Amino acid sequence: MIKPMIEFCASNMHHGTDEVMRRFEEDDDFEVNEYGCLGNCGECYLKPYALVDGTIVAVDDVLELYEAVLASIKQQKADQEALDKLLDDLP
Repeated sequence: MIKPMIEFCASNMHHGTDEVMRRFEEDDDFEVNEYGCLGNCGECYLKPYALVDGTIVAVDDVLELYEAVLASIKQQKADQEALDKLLDDLP
């Protein structure tokens, strides 16, 4: 099973995302990386965010980020399962 990749920007830590990153790092079900810059400077400056398998998950309050990341992972998994089923059903 491929683990979800969650990426954090060191420049975004002023929002408190370092605590969220630590929570995910403690769980072996996730692959977590921190980079000096993820190239999303506008988003980074304005609000807490993380990349989940390449998709930006941004929230207004860092307290919401952990749950938003989990919700994104769940949604991406459901989307992939639906696509897999669709492909399996093709003649």
